[in-house]
Amino acid sequence: MEKLTKHKISSPFGRLIALDIFLSLPHERKTTMTMKKILGIGSALVDILTQIPDENILNGLNLPKGGMVYVDAATSIKIGEILKQYGSKMAAGGSAANTASGLAKLGVETGFLSKIGEDEVGRFFEKEMLDTNVKPQLLLSETPSGRVQAIVTPDGERTFATCLGAAAEMCADDITPELFAGWDILYVEGYLVANPTMLDKAIATAKAAGLKIAIDMASYNVVEESRDYFMQLIENHVDYVFANEKEAFALTGMEPLQALDFIASRCEIAVVKVGAKGAYVKRGNEMATIAPIKANVVDTTGAGDMWAAGFLAGLVKGKNLEQCGQMGAIVAANVIEVIGPKMDAARWEKIHAAILKL
Repeated sequence: MEKLTKHKISSPFGRLIALDIFLSLPHERKTTMTMKKILGIGSALVDILTQIPDENILNGLNLPKGGMVYVDAATSIKIGEILKQYGSKMAAGGSAANTASGLAKLGVETGFLSKIGEDEVGRFFEKEMLDTNVKPQLLLSETPSGRVQAIVTPDGERTFATCLGAAAEMCADDITPELFAGWDILYVEGYLVANPTMLDKAIATAKAAGLKIAIDMASYNVVEESRDYFMQLIENHVDYVFANEKEAFALTGMEPLQALDFIASRCEIAVVKVGAKGAYVKRGNEMATIAPIKANVVDTTGAGDMWAAGFLAGLVKGKNLEQCGQMGAIVAANVIEVIGPKMDAARWEKIHAAILKL
């Protein structure tokens, strides 16, 4: 049975719409009653996904392969025009939004907090969240919604040209205690370090409400630009840290295992992913090495986001570190076999079947 409630909260920056949908399978209801709930916060973005035949095309666009660059609306439109000849498709994206969708598919009650424009792109984003059973808590703005040119090279690696649009307008004054009521974990996408005043307020307010804080470090170039800020967040506020080896190196200057020890000494759980070699997870003196899962790499978009979704789903379901990591690896291995961060029902059935075997 579906229960739908709608709340409107006034704000000097727009109105907040929270559409709460509770959908659970009958066999999951007993567990979801006590399972911890996760709220994601990040940029509400719509990905415009394009596969290019030659990575040299990125040079002509002045985009670093495998990185993320912020662009203005005019530049985003220009890149889109250049890439139009290769074809594209649209999907709701944004790092934390991808993770929230993955968590919902894994049976975790999940929400997502951000800001969108009152436009077609924003409505598309909201519908995509609702369709994946994520509870959207979306402020509205007159600025166009954020969008990302997500460019996939033949080796499956993705490069992002991001125009934040309305998502960049979320500010400290938008953050209120009631946004975090009823949630247990705040999952933060690392790209939000570009908005430190808002992020500081969000983390402080969530902590005061009793939430744990998880952060994914987003992109190595973002970490390089905001290393000191990342460091103080991890040392003072963050409980769970997700990084790949490039991001971990940008933060610590260390190789994966040394970086893992360094980060784990400053938070509750540290994760360092090493691509095709798997991942390392550490909590206190407990460490798990997560074996890689063989996959046919088509597009790595969303791989880190889905790894975090699998891991956190395992964590809130009481799994041990190795099982959590294996869940992350299963979900990530499947998403890289498709274009974009979304997977169809058949693939999610495959994921659930693999998880049941753990």
